This record gives sequence, C-alpha cells and structure tokens, in this order.
Amino acid sequence: MKEQQWPHRNHPAAIARRQEVLRARTGWQEEDERIFRWSVPTEGLAPFQECLTGEMVLPVGVVGPLEVELGRYHMEPDGRLVEEGRTRESVFIPLAHTEGGLSASMLRGMRAASAAGGIRTYVLGDRMTRDSAFVFAEPRQAVALAAWAKATAPDLIAWINDPDNPLRQERDAGGRRLLSAHARLHEIESRVVGPVCHLLYRFTTGDACGPNMITRNSYVLNREIAARIAPLGLEPRHIFLEANLGGDKKPSYAYYAGGHGKTVVAETVLPVEVIARQLHVGPEDLERLEWTGIHGAHASGMQSFGFTPASAVAAIFAATGQDLGMVGTSSMAHGTLNRTPDGGIAFSIELGGVEVGTVGGGTGLPHARSYLRLMGCEGPGSAYRLAQLVGAAVLALEISASASMASHGSENFFRAHWQRGGVR
Repeated sequence: MKEQQWPHRNHPAAIARRQEVLRARTGWQEEDERIFRWSVPTEGLAPFQECLTGEMVLPVGVVGPLEVELGRYHMEPDGRLVEEGRTRESVFIPLAHTEGGLSASMLRGMRAASAAGGIRTYVLGDRMTRDSAFVFAEPRQAVALAAWAKATAPDLIAWINDPDNPLRQERDAGGRRLLSAHARLHEIESRVVGPVCHLLYRFTTGDACGPNMITRNSYVLNREIAARIAPLGLEPRHIFLEANLGGDKKPSYAYYAGGHGKTVVAETVLPVEVIARQLHVGPEDLERLEWTGIHGAHASGMQSFGFTPASAVAAIFAATGQDLGMVGTSSMAHGTLNRTPDGGIAFSIELGGVEVGTVGGGTGLPHARSYLRLMGCEGPGSAYRLAQLVGAAVLALEISASASMASHGSENFFRAHWQRGGVR
C-alpha cells in the first residue's frame, strides 16, 4: 500500500490493514506484536485517535498521601471566580512517566510538606483565550475594526452567549453542534499590528479544558463580525482563527502571570527542623541555590522560573488524559522562597496557565477516568480541584529537587539520577 493512501479511519478493516503493512516492514520482530494487543477494545479508543493502530504501555507511579488544603470554586455568570470554602484532605497523585527519580523525589517533597502541615492552593483566575486576526490592506482599516469592536463588544458577547441563538441548533453531519453552549464569552480585547486587527476572545469553559469549544464559538463569532462590518466598508483579506496572541500551546510572556488557563498558587512553610530532617540541607543552602538560579535564568533569557515543573505537569497530564501539547504553557512557573521570622523557608509556586479539564477529550479514556476518580476530580468544579492538585504536586517536586541540587556539590541530585537512571 502506498503511503499516500494510508487510511485514517478507525473501522476494523482499516486498523487491520495498517497493522498488516507495519508487519511487512523490514525489521519487524515477533515480539513487536505486543503493540497490537489491546487492553481496551478498539471501539473504545477509536474516538480519541485517528489512524488507530497500536497501543503504548506507560508505567504509572502513585505517590502520597499529599496533605493539601484546597479551595472550592465556581464561576459566576458574569465571569467572576468565587471561592466557596476550603477543605483539608489527603490525596494520592498518579504520575505516568519514565523519568528516573521523579516519583521518589515528589514523594519526598510531599513528606516534607506534610510534616509541616501540608500545602495550600488557590485559583486566582480562569480564562481560555482565542486570538482571531482580521487582515486588511491598510492599518487604518485595522484601527477602524478595533474601534468598532470596542464599542460593539457588549452586543457581540450577548449575542454569542444567548441561549436562544438559533446557531445553537445548527449541527453538522455527525450531529455535533456548531455553537457550544458550554463556552461562555466574557471579554473581547483588540490589538492592532500593522494592517492586522487581533481580537482576543476570553472564554470560560466549565469543567472542560475547552479549546475545541472555544474554537467553534470563535469561528461563529468571526463570521458574524465579518457580516456586520461589511456594510461599513471593512472587508478583510483574510481571517485567521488563531494568530498567536491567544497563548494556546505556546509559552509566552503575556501569559506567564496568567490569563490563559487556570492561574494557580501553591504554598507551604517548612520549619528549620523539617528542612534538616526531611531534605538534609539547611535554609541557607536553599537560599544560595535560588540566588544563583535566578541570575542563571536572567542570563539565559528563561521565560519562567521554576526548577522542574514540566516533569510533574507532564506526568499528571499523561495519567489523566489531558492534552500533552499543553504541557509547555501549563508548566510556566514562578517559584519563590524566603526566610520566615523563625528561620524556616516559605515556599510558593505560581502556574500562570494550567490548561486542564475533567470532561471531554482524553479524560473519557477508561484509565484516565479511574485516575481522575482516584484524585476526587469528578463533578462540578472538579477542573479547579485538578488544577490545584497539579500546583501542589509541582510544589512538592520543586521542594525536593531544589534540596537535592542545593546539597553539597549537588551530590544528592547526582546520586538520584545515577542510581535511578534508566541506562546501566
């Protein structure tokens, strides 16, 4: 079969045909048949992946208990995030990865934090953004659209959010609605760059991560805007649904402090005796590491400051069915530490844009559902819970990994990787 004729559909015959072609390729061994053995029936996997052909096993470590104080949140119709109350819990965290030392290090950080009363988390904001670009022949037209959009934004927001909008009944051949009722638009901002007017749409998406639904609604809104501005003599040459001001899957200074995804802060205070007993360093060692690391980050032009947040984010994302393309933006971190009056260390980490959901996408996979259930991340408001648990897990790993690096000559860090590395 020619490669250009490679089928992308997932009916049994297409799956079997793809497997047949791979078996015939040079280098295939009998043991490679393991990738074609299904732990979940193919009909359960087909909705999540085009060209479904095989399966991958990824080991999952579960660490804990993590002692954590979580906020309970909901979003008001006007876009205000409200904390309803707080709870203290012991939670176990699933980590899907092959990085030697990661699970053990996070567990050590959890133990240190638990010995000091646990980790506290907060959600500071929640928006999903999509940047649509209207490209004109001249800058003056882009300026005119920006002014029009500013004046018309309240009406456009009311129109797209209207439950009686007739487009909510429009469906494609597969029965999918054109306009999502779960994505709610709250703000429209504009930015002119030469002949281009960027319109930044800020949505909330409930317990879904929401990129697909905001894409659909942004497309509908772009069509409506084009129709409304045509009588004004504003006819864009091109309309692009996303043009890089939206922050999706691309780390950026604009969203380092929040604005795309859920902004989460996690913090804990470790007394001197806990630092010595659990982490085997002194507060002054951690301070010296932070000072040195901050200057190294500035010298390299680093976009965010954290020791190893992406490892924790990626491992939790893989276990819970999140979009792995969002690890980059979700791991933008700003870690801090400072001495307390009694000589201990107050640790914190802020993740500006944690892009997670507990419904939709890969969260529907059976193993992902089990791990989400293990974390208590089901039902209304569970996406806020998941985002906070990601933040708490990141902080636990930061504490432990930083202490390893802060040890004399970074010997603890070296030994962890030497002893647990995958290559012998």
